Amino acid sequence: MSVVISSATAREAALAALLEPDPSHKVAQALALRADVQAGRLCIEPSGNMIPAAGSALPGRPDKPELIPAQQMPRRNPRDPKGHAALLHAIAHIEFNAINLALDVVWRFQDLPEDFYRDWIRVAAEEAEHFTLLRNHLRGIGAEYGDFPAHNGLWDMAEKTRADLLARMALVPRTLEARGLDVNPGIRAKLAAAGDERGAEILDRILADEIGHVAIGNRWYHWVCAQTGRNPLTAHDELAAAFGAPRIKPPFNREARLQAGFSAEELAILEQARR
Repeated sequence: MSVVISSATAREAALAALLEPDPSHKVAQALALRADVQAGRLCIEPSGNMIPAAGSALPGRPDKPELIPAQQMPRRNPRDPKGHAALLHAIAHIEFNAINLALDVVWRFQDLPEDFYRDWIRVAAEEAEHFTLLRNHLRGIGAEYGDFPAHNGLWDMAEKTRADLLARMALVPRTLEARGLDVNPGIRAKLAAAGDERGAEILDRILADEIGHVAIGNRWYHWVCAQTGRNPLTAHDELAAAFGAPRIKPPFNREARLQAGFSAEELAILEQARR
């Protein structure tokens, strides 16, 4: 059943969902946005520069989890019940941030092809599904989203790149989210070794979808490079330096990155530079 969103356009609905602080409502709005766009109940309307109401918290988020610097995050042992829950919580927080990142792209950047907005609306909905799977799994082991501290690294990069679409595509989906492709198999193995087969299954679903999400980032990164005359092989590192992106270290998940649209030449450059 579709949730009614009191917005005239898909980009307005994306902004409304982004501002929503309650995780359950945000998830419902992201799923409704995809359904309403697919059914033709909401038009995209690429033009129009929208401004959130004064005093709006961007993004909307609940009071918990407490946000702390990434370097202060405690180590998590998935074989310990508390560490196991903390690890799942960290992944759930990444997925919650990922909903916001996709919604932010939809409302913030104007006058782009309609397929751009459709792609990121799809991403927002799939991230909402990932978050829901993880939150339900947390509840099944006696925990809740918000029970552990978290860091805000993904959204921090969204803030840095809020005025630069090429930088956003380069440094969020192609850098930070692509890193998820690299680390997913190792985390999955830890969950499986701890006897958490359901958690491992969820990680499989996330990896399959995230390959598609990074591919979308690659698609639009190359599109903006073509529109602006930038060399995609050199622009990424230039943008990473300009915006202070974290240095991504090996090992890399070559198979997943190739499926997600990284070329063999790009991967060779990445691997050579990180040795």
